[in-house]
Amino acid sequence: MSRKIVIIGAVALGPKVACRARRLDPDADIVMLDRDSYISYGGCGIPYYVGGDVADIDGLLSTAYHARRDAAFFENTKRVRALTETEALEIDRAGRRVRVKDLKSGQESWLDYDTLVLATGSTPVIPPIEGRDLPGVMAVANLHQAKWIKESVQRGQVESAVIVGGGAIGLEMAEAFADLWGIQSTVIEMQPHVLPQALGPDMARLVENSFTAAGVSILTGERAARIVGDAENGVQALETASGKRLDCQLVILAVGARPNSELARKAGLAVGRFGGVLVDRRMRTSDPNIFAGGDCVELPHALSGNTVHMPLGSMANRQGRVIGANVTGSHAEFPPVLGSFCMKAFEAGVARAGLTEAQALDAGYKPASATVAMHDRAHFYPTAKIMYLRLIADRVTRRVLGIEAFGANGDAVKARVDAVAAAMRFGASLEDVSNLEVAYAPPYAQAMDILNAAANVVQNVVEGVNAAMPMEEFLRDFEAGKFKVLDVRGAANAASYIEKFGDKWLNIPGEELAARLEEVDPEQPLVLFCNSGQRSYEAQRTMASRGLPVARNVEGGHLLLSALDKAFLGQGEDEK
Repeated sequence: MSRKIVIIGAVALGPKVACRARRLDPDADIVMLDRDSYISYGGCGIPYYVGGDVADIDGLLSTAYHARRDAAFFENTKRVRALTETEALEIDRAGRRVRVKDLKSGQESWLDYDTLVLATGSTPVIPPIEGRDLPGVMAVANLHQAKWIKESVQRGQVESAVIVGGGAIGLEMAEAFADLWGIQSTVIEMQPHVLPQALGPDMARLVENSFTAAGVSILTGERAARIVGDAENGVQALETASGKRLDCQLVILAVGARPNSELARKAGLAVGRFGGVLVDRRMRTSDPNIFAGGDCVELPHALSGNTVHMPLGSMANRQGRVIGANVTGSHAEFPPVLGSFCMKAFEAGVARAGLTEAQALDAGYKPASATVAMHDRAHFYPTAKIMYLRLIADRVTRRVLGIEAFGANGDAVKARVDAVAAAMRFGASLEDVSNLEVAYAPPYAQAMDILNAAANVVQNVVEGVNAAMPMEEFLRDFEAGKFKVLDVRGAANAASYIEKFGDKWLNIPGEELAARLEEVDPEQPLVLFCNSGQRSYEAQRTMASRGLPVARNVEGGHLLLSALDKAFLGQGEDEK
């Protein structure tokens, strides 16, 4: 007798489970249901559809060979019965059956199962803002909402938009509006910086700068208080808690998502601190006959030890393959996650994996970190661009805990983060990354890759031979007058800084420092500054060898400073 597999949810995880199970068990009775009419689509592509990079909605619904993934496709090509516009109402665990409702006819029935798979996804969090029910206020959770937004924009009904939430979806929607349609877009984020769960403050500020340079307004540390408008005319403005009024015709709510776990909860399945269904490494729930994956589950983090909710299409697809094997009697496991993430930021790319420094502290580690700025290719190669990379490690075990990167060549950014993410899964140390063997050719990398260099810098920090100062701290404390700066670049590089800051900014080129140490006042608090942090580190070692007080080395130097805070000063020339 063929096994009966019922899958609730048919966007990302569900279809992957169905197809994998069919390949492993050609005789299984596989039923997949979803309450929507659209199934098996690329939800992560919605911002690119709205922004015009994906010209037609069929691009999100079709295979690479232009076959539309609808119920007929799954029936005829995959031999999977797909029930669209069908909602699961109740799970009877004792009877191994699911009560479902045909949303077109209203008819209810029961589906028997041997194995049940929950792929119920997540639901956007709707903050309790006055006016959230007005026409023109929209979350972006499915293709129907995406079509409505794009059609409104195409009709010329939107001149300005406000996006509430500075996470990935909010930023991607802001880019979609501004890049193709020229809509004045404002992002409101209540945390001190955008992407607060993904990045530390310096990398987040680089992302913010890429958006503001493209005309998107970013308001951080700000909260949406009220949406103004009426039922007839829709949205007219959004008012913030600080009293700002932002005129707009569209408000996108992108403050996060919560797991769709109500069905599981009512069935008595275990859920976690974020409300997601809890699963073991085989993706089994607390009922061994029920599996779950994708946006509706919580997963253990490989480094923090906590469970996390990570609604990512790539993760859902990988989990789907594991579940598809297990529901047919094989044994497959899904490992703890690292939270690898990347996104496009107009002409740049940003990526991360592991823990931020703040998350590492919360998890009980004693983190050390450093930010380096280097070319992503050989500096003489025409397409070389500066990349900014932050590496985080535990001072005690020297285990690498996290990586964040930003740069103009997004493919290069992603490649570095992917390499370290793979190494972190196996407990990579600073020494491992310092000597990580990466492919080299001038069009793709430097002979000493930025990954190796970053690990070397953090090693020096951990070993106490590099007293580093994060750029955010430098900007804050220099303005407060807590120190003077000793710039060890050439005189031409330092001239504009000296002109602006006078005796607060001193200059002794690094090659002259050993012979001119008498000019350094040992009683004067100093920090060291160069173009990237390398020469200032060498200067720090020179001063230490002569018994002078330790002067901290500003991470990333001029390259990072000029990218983070263009108002600080005009641009000097890069070191050669």
